[in-house]
Amino acid sequence: MFYNARIKLTLWYLLIIMTISIAFSVFIYTGSNHEFDRILRIQRFRIEHPVNGDPRNVFWQKLPGPLESADVEDAKSRVLVSLIGINSIILLVSSLLGYFLAGLTLRPIKKMVDEQNQFVTDASHELRTPLTSLRTEIEVALRSNTLSSPEARKLLVSNLEDVVALRTLSDRLLELSSEQEGMSLESVSLNEAMHSALKIVGSLAKAKKITIKSTLQDLQIKGIFSSVVEVFVIVLDNAIKYSPSKSTIKIYTEKDTGMVSIILQDKGIGISQQDLPHLFDRFYRVNKSRSKTDVPGYGLGLSIAQRIMKMHNGTIAISSNQKKGTTVLVTFQTA
Repeated sequence: MFYNARIKLTLWYLLIIMTISIAFSVFIYTGSNHEFDRILRIQRFRIEHPVNGDPRNVFWQKLPGPLESADVEDAKSRVLVSLIGINSIILLVSSLLGYFLAGLTLRPIKKMVDEQNQFVTDASHELRTPLTSLRTEIEVALRSNTLSSPEARKLLVSNLEDVVALRTLSDRLLELSSEQEGMSLESVSLNEAMHSALKIVGSLAKAKKITIKSTLQDLQIKGIFSSVVEVFVIVLDNAIKYSPSKSTIKIYTEKDTGMVSIILQDKGIGISQQDLPHLFDRFYRVNKSRSKTDVPGYGLGLSIAQRIMKMHNGTIAISSNQKKGTTVLVTFQTA
């Protein structure tokens, strides 16, 4: 599809360039013929009206020397051949440049379509798992002639968990597809946003007996409060999930001119160098065979966090060493 579009775009580029080039060549050729004809007319005038008297006559000196009609026709032919040659070169160069420019023009569109196709494929794959689980459990229950109330209740509980998982996934997908770049940023208290995030993930940390030590400065940043909280929840959730029980997560700030960085450090399993470049890809999950940890999730959190940070004109970066922990650096503009 994109190859054909590229060829068509190249031909349009070529048509425009060659139209201009040929029109310019016609103008040059017509002008040259007019100039040669003018010289021939002067030559005939000189022959028909010889100048008598002083050969230093100014008018006589300005007239061109003897010129034959054959020479003029030969000059016209050379001009025509030169213009054809120049247009041939322009045609070749324009074809190459047009093809190159068409590729540059279509590259972002192709990337967007490829990402969209990949997104649909990944989303379909993620949706298939809970849907398959729901279908299997229901079909097994329907085929059973001795389904008791406790078994039915257990089945409904399992189905409800799958439905909740589907709802969570659909909410995440909507967050990724929503356009919020036009929203205006306000002054947000860093401490208040982090406090709200800690309340949300508090139960997860408590369940694993993880201590979160926050020494954030009381600063104001530019942002949307709910979105800032969501970024903090995403990075804290990941830190808690991949940290061992009874470990500590540290949160502190570093301030620079016009910017403030929130650093989150954990002592978790860490991330391999192979996985680091792909952490912000949609649906990307660290290989379980390497992490040896079965952590629930869909691999959308960091993609959402990166999108929010771009909307806030900020950045999010991750560095890590396996078995030594991970550091997340989130940078906002100060208000």
